[in-house]
Amino acid sequence: MSKHAASSRPHATIQSLDIKTLLEGLVNDGLVKFEDGKRALMLCRVKDLRRIHPVDAIADQNLEDARNPGRTLKQEDLCKWLADKTGLLYERIDPLKIDVTAVTSIISHSYASKRGIMPLRADKNSVTIATSDPFDDEWVDELSQLLRKHIQRVLVNPSDRRRYTDEFYNLSRSLKKATRRGEEDGVKLFQNLEKLVELGRTGKLDAEDRHIVHIVDWLLQYAFEQRASDIHLEPRRDEGYVRFRIDGVLHRVYQVPANVMIAIVGRIKILGGMDIAEKRRPLDGRLKTRAPEGAEVELRLSTVPTALGEKLVIRIFDPEVLGRSYEQLGLSEQELNLWRGFVGQPYGIILVTGPTGSGKTTTLYSTLKQLAAPEVNVSTIEDPIEMVEPSFNQIQVHPAIDLTFATGVRSLLRQDPDIIMIGEIRDLETAEMAVQAALTGHLVLSTLHTNDAPSAITRLLEIGVAPYLINATLLGIVAQRLVKTLCPYCKKECQVDERQWRSLTQPWKVALPSGTYTLEGCLECRNTGYLGRVGLYEMLKMTHDMRNLVHDDTDLAALREQGCKENMQPLRISGARKISTGQTTMEEVLRVIPKLPDS
Repeated sequence: MSKHAASSRPHATIQSLDIKTLLEGLVNDGLVKFEDGKRALMLCRVKDLRRIHPVDAIADQNLEDARNPGRTLKQEDLCKWLADKTGLLYERIDPLKIDVTAVTSIISHSYASKRGIMPLRADKNSVTIATSDPFDDEWVDELSQLLRKHIQRVLVNPSDRRRYTDEFYNLSRSLKKATRRGEEDGVKLFQNLEKLVELGRTGKLDAEDRHIVHIVDWLLQYAFEQRASDIHLEPRRDEGYVRFRIDGVLHRVYQVPANVMIAIVGRIKILGGMDIAEKRRPLDGRLKTRAPEGAEVELRLSTVPTALGEKLVIRIFDPEVLGRSYEQLGLSEQELNLWRGFVGQPYGIILVTGPTGSGKTTTLYSTLKQLAAPEVNVSTIEDPIEMVEPSFNQIQVHPAIDLTFATGVRSLLRQDPDIIMIGEIRDLETAEMAVQAALTGHLVLSTLHTNDAPSAITRLLEIGVAPYLINATLLGIVAQRLVKTLCPYCKKECQVDERQWRSLTQPWKVALPSGTYTLEGCLECRNTGYLGRVGLYEMLKMTHDMRNLVHDDTDLAALREQGCKENMQPLRISGARKISTGQTTMEEVLRVIPKLPDS
């Protein structure tokens, strides 16, 4: 590399795809320092890189981004730059938006591999083809004549193109063979409910077939990579739908023939130790597998019979949940001090409330993990056990043998526990056992389904717990919700809508922030503007004045008013704080928080 390369006119076009030309272009455009580029070129010449894409070779050098000192140039940065230099659109391959069956039918695997291309989508008049070589266009006319459609090229990451080309074509091949095998075994799609019921009784498909095994393995790995919390396998009349829940939102990711869906569900049921022959009643199971990076992942399985077949939902439990600190849960400093005060007590009851999917399990498991010291006996009674943790003693509720929450707690009291977690207080018997455990010197954590923290008190009264027992045992209540967080890669600053802010924070007086952030959308967040979730918390401490309000005809409004007097921050105020710090948006907070009582 010569000094001339570093001093020549910037932003010159790139004429060929080789390491020397690309490095010179990066130096010319100010992305790489001349010395770094020269050193990288020498290192590349020492190695045999004939089979390595030039962008991969340069990315492997971890060159410093001259525009942002301290930051290295990633493969993605190099691809975007190359696309701009060659006049092509850059696109990141998003598997959630690819119709695998459709795109793999456009051209053969051998042709795609030979030409280094991959179809992304097609419509009536055109086909979008991904390439990693902007200078190789010999195949364009050939393919255009063959398909009789306009070809639009887009530049993609070479690593992604290689990976997804193999994955998608292998998956499509397995799907075709599994479909053919299913038809040979006589598994047909019937057109009415009676025949579908018959299918549930007599349908036979070997779920151990290697093609089904491959599809299931791909499905699970795919879900881990996409940060899915749930996988829904849903039978329909003509086909089965696969949907992922990501950041609380369901995305349809795949469609398979109905007979293949039956085989997929059968394979997963076998893995989960479930009765593969039983399709007429709901079943539960669990299994443990590994994510792509090697971490163990707990999967909880649940099936229900529907009119069109057996539906399976797989709940994926993040292996990092148990290792999260209180700060990572989204607790503010004030909330953290209150929570530590609750769980630091030697005995009493702490309740976590909220609807399904509001993060109660994460809060409880993270807390128990931090409390489970070697000198402490932590025991749980759950239905079902969400995640198996070696530092807890976990009991699964089993009503068929009369092992309920209440009987489980009664047994645990004879097991010398220090801390007891009850999965949910559903009835008076369970509530009374929780109270008994607290009165006999144990710390009890449990959940309730209520809209806010004060409502937990009235809920306990409704199921029959005596007011004096509530006052004697209840330490505090936490109501929580999960809101989607703004993508840190693309969120942009904006002004806060004063009218919306006042609507959110009334009647509490919260200062209007000077500015916040709103969603934009980028490749990292799939143009949704959101990436991940964080908790909103409403914490009610049972003080002397609060206890004075707990009696047989307790007024919920009075409880809320007293809680606010004693610095209870309602969920909407917790949401307002997250908005003012740029973590989420007004629309997202308003979506998840309960409405005001008088609205």
